[in-house]
Amino acid sequence: MDFSLLYYSAQWLAGFIAFVTIWGWIPLDNWWIRCVDFPRIQILVLGIIAWVGLVMFGSEWELGQWVLFVCLNITLAFQLRMVLPYTKLWKKEVKKATVKPEGDFYHLKIMVSNVLTPNDDTQKLVDLVNKNQPDILITLESDKKWEKALGQIEPDYPYTVKIPLDNLYGMHLYSKLELIDPEVKYLMIDDIPSIHTQLRLQDGKVIWLYCLHPMPPSPTEADKSTTRDAELLMVGKHIKESGHTAILAGDLNDVAWSKTTRRFQRISGLLDPRIGRHFINTFHASYPFLRWALDHLFHSACFTVVDIRRLPSIGSDHFPVMTTLQYEPAEESQQKQNAPTAQSEDITETDHKIEEGKEEGKVLSTEHAEEQRKAD
Repeated sequence: MDFSLLYYSAQWLAGFIAFVTIWGWIPLDNWWIRCVDFPRIQILVLGIIAWVGLVMFGSEWELGQWVLFVCLNITLAFQLRMVLPYTKLWKKEVKKATVKPEGDFYHLKIMVSNVLTPNDDTQKLVDLVNKNQPDILITLESDKKWEKALGQIEPDYPYTVKIPLDNLYGMHLYSKLELIDPEVKYLMIDDIPSIHTQLRLQDGKVIWLYCLHPMPPSPTEADKSTTRDAELLMVGKHIKESGHTAILAGDLNDVAWSKTTRRFQRISGLLDPRIGRHFINTFHASYPFLRWALDHLFHSACFTVVDIRRLPSIGSDHFPVMTTLQYEPAEESQQKQNAPTAQSEDITETDHKIEEGKEEGKVLSTEHAEEQRKAD
């Protein structure tokens, strides 16, 4: 049987995988480079298929085939290093919560849901909230329609921050716990908000909660990832400098293994509860093979993990995700040892990226204002 077609196909796929991986190493913020940060799981799977095809269907290899095979192995090793921390094969960054006597602990349940503004299945989210009873609900892309629908849950959620927008960047925060001096800030772009608030826990302890939804790099939104990266790093720097006990959550339009998100962790000192556990791939809900994690939660070292899981679809292009944390300050000193540490290069690059982001944000703010003026 002639396997030459299969072998040539494997060669083509191996070359493509190597090219895409190397392409992602280019140190530019353009969307057509940064987009390859997202599908690393898919690239790894296709690379393994190519590797198997080369081994099974190749016969006598010449120098070119050996060079391709070596390049494929290097790129597979790189992709594996990016995604492996988000599996059970890696050491957990956050401990599993310990079982304590009743009344000697408390949980904090946070649900994050990008609802998709045009999505009309509002009752699905209401039902999900009523079933799971999170302490905090953060919605992204929520407009007046969603605000009206979520009015059903407000008797259980007396503390709210509402920013209904029709530009895909509306944001709502519903909390059973007291919010102290909540602020809506526009860190990079004039019409893209974030929520910064203090939160009083069950024992009276006050922590900070940051809700973010920066603009993604894409051909239809931002040409570059600059403002997205800068917003995340700005908040991370603020958390570190303030020494706040903090939780940051939202649709970051970035993946956990990207250069920016890993630098954010080093700058902020916050932990990622997915490391050493499993992927929480929330986007795209309609395409199982094309999914990656865009919805995130990072937290200070005084929390341990009870549970983190993806919830059923509500008709959006994102799945909601629920994270249940346990407040265990006794674990803080030990868990801090698991936190990645910032190097001098991280600090320099963070300051540089923030300044770049501010300049890019001014340009995008002007463009958005002009687009809105024309629409009116």
